[in-house]
Amino acid sequence: MCKNLGAACLGLSMAMSASSVFALADIIEVPSRPTLLAPENLLTDADRAGGQIVAVGERGHIIFSEDEGESWEQAEVPVSVTLTGVDFGTEQHGWAVGHSGVVLHSSDAGESWEIQLTGIRAMELVIESRQEQIEEMEQRIEEAPEEEVADLEWALDDLIFSLQNLESDLDIGPVNPLLDVWFENESHGFVVGAYGMFLRTTDGGETWRDWSPRVDNPTGFHLNSITQITGGGLVIVGEAGQIFVSVDGGDSWEKRESPYEGSLFGAIGTGQVNEILAFGLRGNMLLSTDLGETWKMVPNEAGATLNDGVVADDGRITLVGNGGTVLMSTDGGESFRAYSRDDREGVMDVVPVSGTSLVIVGEGGVKHTDARGKSL
Repeated sequence: MCKNLGAACLGLSMAMSASSVFALADIIEVPSRPTLLAPENLLTDADRAGGQIVAVGERGHIIFSEDEGESWEQAEVPVSVTLTGVDFGTEQHGWAVGHSGVVLHSSDAGESWEIQLTGIRAMELVIESRQEQIEEMEQRIEEAPEEEVADLEWALDDLIFSLQNLESDLDIGPVNPLLDVWFENESHGFVVGAYGMFLRTTDGGETWRDWSPRVDNPTGFHLNSITQITGGGLVIVGEAGQIFVSVDGGDSWEKRESPYEGSLFGAIGTGQVNEILAFGLRGNMLLSTDLGETWKMVPNEAGATLNDGVVADDGRITLVGNGGTVLMSTDGGESFRAYSRDDREGVMDVVPVSGTSLVIVGEGGVKHTDARGKSL
């Protein structure tokens, strides 16, 4: 599954053999099949599109509900790959991402979708970017004082090595997944993914640029999630405790020191300006009240990996995770009460609906629950 029931799906996607690439290409080109079971199969992410809820999942399934999750319809989707993230920049315009580097776009609140990008083109963009960096570095070496040349030549060697790896990956095919997406409006957005993949568009996905040189991630750790918090700051979290923050709409990014070195799978705001709640492997939670300049660990006795979360209009924070874990906070993320759903099925995302009710998506498809994780 993917974002993080996650680690398994990500590993599967990256371990694809060359012999399976042809099958992979096929599912990029084959539309998702209609099935009445789509709301009951694995779903990985959900978002609101105006009055609708839209959820994405395996086999290219995208479903939408106009009645707060009581009933669902399946969207028309041109691919059959597992989808890992969805975000709506407006009530009508949304984007979904997934395996094989797929980016999809909808202009009708999630009822139909079209391909904007695949992993092949994404990799070509990154290769073009590395070639530009190599040319710039070669020019710097020619102009640099003698005492700086050795260090710059080391940096040039790293860039050349990175380019060679990218070209080898391109020969294999579009096997690396995108893991999350965020759009500010119908034009400006980002996608993040495996091996540090980070792309930006300013024209609604018609064209993309490799944005990975803007983050300090030379090892190419996976970037698992991107979000905007109250106050306008953007946050990316990922493998090895990676945390990056932007205060200028994503033009530039600063790396934040993290007190946790394991994988972080999600981050949300708390509803208060500049506050970030990050979470991930083994239930680790980090809270910052100053845009990530400082952090404190939030106690969590549940210990299950956390996948995503949401803040309701009344300020309640809900986090969800593996093993049916549902965590609830009413004090801005300072503390949480933990509940485990009876079915113990992994939960990937959560959407508040009426009162204290929630719609959750995950291993068991769509389900309704109360604030304590009890089925409704």
